[in-house]
Amino acid sequence: MAYVSSNKEGDSYDVSNGDAPKTVFDLGAFVGDLTVEEDASSDDISLEGLQQELEECKHDDVVANILSKGTKLREHTKGVENNIRQVELDSIQDYIKESDNLVSLHDQIRDCDSILSQMETLLSGFQSEIGSISSDIKILQEKSMDMGLKLKNRKVAESKLAKFVEDIIVPPRMVDIIVEGEVNDEYMRTLEILSKKLKFVEVDLMVKTSKALKDVQPELEKLRQKAVSKVFDFIVQKLYALRKPKTNIQILQQNVLLKYKYVVSFLKEHGKEVYIEVRGAYIDTMNKVLSAHFRAYIQALEKLQLDIATSNDLIGVETRNTSLFLRGREPLKNRSAVFALGERRKILKEIEEPALIPHIAEASNIKYPYEVLFRSLHKLLMDTATSEYHFCDDFFGEESIFYEIFAGPFSVIDEHFNSILPNCYDAIGVMLMIRIIHQHQLIMSRRRIPCLDSYLDKVNIALWPRFKMVFDLHLNSLRNANVKTLWEDDVHPHYVMRRYAEFTASLIHLNVEYGDGQLELNLERLRMAIDDLLIKLAKSFPKPKLQTVFLINNYDMTIAVLKEADPEGGKIQMHFEELLKSNTALFVEELLLEHFGDLIKFVKTRASEDPSASSERPITVAEVEPLVKDFASRWKAAIELMHKDVITSFSNFLCGMEILRAALTQLLLYYTRLSDCIKRVVGGSALNKDLVSIPSIMYEIRKYSRTF
Repeated sequence: MAYVSSNKEGDSYDVSNGDAPKTVFDLGAFVGDLTVEEDASSDDISLEGLQQELEECKHDDVVANILSKGTKLREHTKGVENNIRQVELDSIQDYIKESDNLVSLHDQIRDCDSILSQMETLLSGFQSEIGSISSDIKILQEKSMDMGLKLKNRKVAESKLAKFVEDIIVPPRMVDIIVEGEVNDEYMRTLEILSKKLKFVEVDLMVKTSKALKDVQPELEKLRQKAVSKVFDFIVQKLYALRKPKTNIQILQQNVLLKYKYVVSFLKEHGKEVYIEVRGAYIDTMNKVLSAHFRAYIQALEKLQLDIATSNDLIGVETRNTSLFLRGREPLKNRSAVFALGERRKILKEIEEPALIPHIAEASNIKYPYEVLFRSLHKLLMDTATSEYHFCDDFFGEESIFYEIFAGPFSVIDEHFNSILPNCYDAIGVMLMIRIIHQHQLIMSRRRIPCLDSYLDKVNIALWPRFKMVFDLHLNSLRNANVKTLWEDDVHPHYVMRRYAEFTASLIHLNVEYGDGQLELNLERLRMAIDDLLIKLAKSFPKPKLQTVFLINNYDMTIAVLKEADPEGGKIQMHFEELLKSNTALFVEELLLEHFGDLIKFVKTRASEDPSASSERPITVAEVEPLVKDFASRWKAAIELMHKDVITSFSNFLCGMEILRAALTQLLLYYTRLSDCIKRVVGGSALNKDLVSIPSIMYEIRKYSRTF
């Protein structure tokens, strides 16, 4: 809280908050009791708003302190005025004492004001000068920008003009090289420069209207004509080198012609008519050269061909019908290749081997099945086509040239193929060719060369109908076979069945990785035909037992051959396994009936009866005694006869032993049932001395089992 003090006449008032307790009173009530003395000037004083001011000062501590002491307001006012007057006098005295200093300060201020005025004048001058300099700088900047723009325009103009001059001018050195120079690397670089100049004067509209073109264009045209004429003679000379005998075409293409491929590009752009002549000359040259090469190669391969099959080499054709005179040119060891795949399957693993070299093979006096020659011919075709396709694309920039070039070689190969295929009766060879074509298609696909797609498809389409035709000949030979001429009085596997097994196994092997459904359907048709024929041949035997043995031998041989082609076994193999199983069971019954017919008949008809039960004709000792004594007297001899019979009947020893073991096992079951029946017969114990013990029979069975 502020202090209010007065030193007049030693009187002082001190109003403070201090620690003295405040006196709280009603200001309104106190003022209401005041009596204000009238003053001469009271008439001039307005009391309007006094009450509001009193209310505002109600909480003022100084006013409250004055009123609490009972001091009259007028007296207090006078005291304040005296104090203010005294302070004013004191201040005047202080100013008087400091008058010298103030005068000095005034002089200093005036001097400073003079100096500042001078500085203001100086700075004003500087400002006007700076404004003038700024104007000069702006003018200089504008001039600089203008000069820079002019310089830039001049540089652009100079650049365009220099380029124009460079593009349109014909240097003497270029003229000398084009007219008199040899066609080499430098000549081709000069051709590139000439090509740019020719394009420049043809494309740019501004150039066409320039006066300089009138002087240069005739010279450029003369140079173009000279260059076209010169490179035409050069490239045609190189192309004629391809016609020379014993020329390695691919080396000449890669090492010579490709070096000058820009010459062809120049002709294509600036000598279209001459380019067409060069293109036609190359097509004509390569067409004739490659056609001659393939014709010579095919003629050489034909000398190496080994004939495998003729129209008479069919599954169902009798062997005696084939004339020996027709086989005079073919070794007998190759006859097995008609129906069996054998070593011929190796060709599919040699797909990417190099093509045969005819004179080397001829010198070795080696003959090959046609599929070997077929693979070799098409391997040469693929390699030649791949090389030529790449060259045509690089040298001419046109893939279509390839098809025009190879029209001749394709025609030569088609002519050869069309003469061979109608006379081909080797179904296995045709199927091998189909698989070879498929592998060749994969090879060309991996090389990403599409140029042989249509040709290989055409060959494949030609092979399938031929295969179907030859296959149907085999099928019809079975369906129309003469059973009387085919039948032989021999229970061992028939040669027709062996042909069928080998033929089917060969086709199954060639279909393992392809899963051709049409081929599987044809094989099923062939299987049905051989089933019918085999049953007819079996019925030609007088005895049922011989019929069964004949069927078992043929089924067993067929299964063994089929397993070599497909170890997992397919539908055809499973079919023959079922037939083998059923016929084996039938043979076992027939074999046992032959040696133990009465025993088996009794066991099947009477052994299951209960002797203790009432029946019209109960089993008696007299009924079973002859059976027991007969078995005891000759069972070992009968088993030995069965063994000899099996050994002589079945060509496969393991199959025969398996059948013998099945027969002995079945015999043991029959005898066990007889023994059980005797135990239930009244008085049957009397026959115990004649019964052969089960362990004895089992011992005998094991003795024959050890011969496996």
